[in-house]
Amino acid sequence: MTCQSWLIYMVLVLVATATPGPAVFYVMTTSVFHGWKKALYAAAGNITGLLCLGVLAVTGLGAIIQTSQTAFTVIKYVGAAYLVYLGIRLFRTKSTHEPEEYNKGCTASFSAVRTFIHAYGVAMSNPKAIIFLTALFPQFIDTASPVVPQFSILISTLMVMSFLFLMTYAALTHNARNLLTNPGRMEYFNRATGSVFIGFGLLLATSQH
Repeated sequence: MTCQSWLIYMVLVLVATATPGPAVFYVMTTSVFHGWKKALYAAAGNITGLLCLGVLAVTGLGAIIQTSQTAFTVIKYVGAAYLVYLGIRLFRTKSTHEPEEYNKGCTASFSAVRTFIHAYGVAMSNPKAIIFLTALFPQFIDTASPVVPQFSILISTLMVMSFLFLMTYAALTHNARNLLTNPGRMEYFNRATGSVFIGFGLLLATSQH
């Protein structure tokens, strides 16, 4: 892989990671509820999912999903159901804390492991991401040279760029906590973000191969 090829890949990754999607909204929601530092766990879960997607793409499983309508459909509906589940969970969350107790209550309810796992699930929920990487990586890998070092560069670039943009979004939304200390506003936020996740799930469920 030449330096020129890597720069072209960087541009594609830049566009892909900067575009808001389910992962971005999950990190933003975590930042609003618990602060940008706790959103690190969500970002870590997402880039771990990207690593797994990359491995699937280069081991041939991505090609199976790309060519098998059945495999694609199963993963698509499982992923859609997971996003809808997260959306319903957020939509039904009630804010019971008084304004001065809001930050304390959010911190107490935070689980790093649960946040990491949910973010990982969001990253793995879209079969189109596997297809995207399956189609993308071969364009930049020189089969005449060792594949593992090239894959390491490609997936590391994707993970780093994704992490930087996710944390940028987290930092930007962190200050929104001050606007949402009112329980009523928090409830509206829960419903809005829950609806976004449900919408992502429905879009995924109705998408074509």
